[in-house]
Amino acid sequence: MPYSVILVGASGLIGSNLLSELIRSEAISEILLLVRTSNGISSSKVKELIVNFDELNSYFIDNQADIIYSCLGTTKSETPNSSLYKQIDLEYPLNLAKLGKKNGVAQFHIISSLGADAGSSNSYLKLKGQLEQELKKLCLPSLHIYQPSFLIGNRNKYRLADKIMKPIFRLIDPLLLGPLKKYRSIKATDVARVMLNQSIKDLKGTFIYPSIQIQELA
Repeated sequence: MPYSVILVGASGLIGSNLLSELIRSEAISEILLLVRTSNGISSSKVKELIVNFDELNSYFIDNQADIIYSCLGTTKSETPNSSLYKQIDLEYPLNLAKLGKKNGVAQFHIISSLGADAGSSNSYLKLKGQLEQELKKLCLPSLHIYQPSFLIGNRNKYRLADKIMKPIFRLIDPLLLGPLKKYRSIKATDVARVMLNQSIKDLKGTFIYPSIQIQELA
């Protein structure tokens, strides 16, 4: 039976690749994009719903889906306001998961980060760790948390860090062996493909995929 899905964060690196995978997949019948502004996607499978993420409940309550994919995320450079940063990286995806549970959505798939830890001194990894903790408390029927390392791919937005780090990882990836292998860079296309493949298996429980496992599954 084909799946009806909701995707949030379709304009980002992983989200845009995941959207392409979903459109191509015969296992997916309908795709609802929750967006701030229209992406202009042309596909018979895709519908867009322009939302205010501070008022998700008023939009989401009438929309049914089998799977939710959350690829929301920002950076300190893009969102220097710490309160807004926390909203986008923690509160929005958590509210999305709560609404999914309330409306009987079977699966919730979300992008986190390698090294996510609520006790970390790194603010980014700490926030991701806090989000993972809160999601686990919801006892969702099927929760999938993906923890990629440095992502390789073509972003819609220019990032100086990407320009600097991509050539560095090309050099050091072959040197990261044994326990260090988990830090190798990973293609955004691989992450997206694994997210789709794991969702159509209809698994029950909580699953965490470190970057090295994502690479193996891809």
